[in-house]
Amino acid sequence: AITVAKDAAHALALANDSEFGLSATIFTADDTLAAEMAARLECGGVFINGYSASDARVAFGGVKKSGFGRELSHFGLHEFCNVQTVWKNRV
Repeated sequence: AITVAKDAAHALALANDSEFGLSATIFTADDTLAAEMAARLECGGVFINGYSASDARVAFGGVKKSGFGRELSHFGLHEFCNVQTVWKNRV
């Protein structure tokens, strides 16, 4: 389905008014607008002027009901680590 937005602000409102947040794509020739919109989109990945892509060096994952945590890259590696804190008081 295609939803027509009145302007960039309306497009952001429509995109963020979702219970899901895996990824989004922005098509524009305006690099400044693309960067501003990407910063305000509530999703795990933003693709500008193209479709979803993946690379093992880049983190992948969603927000909201599209999951939590990341896979791939060093961020994904940390998902499989158990961090332990040991605190010793002075005697």
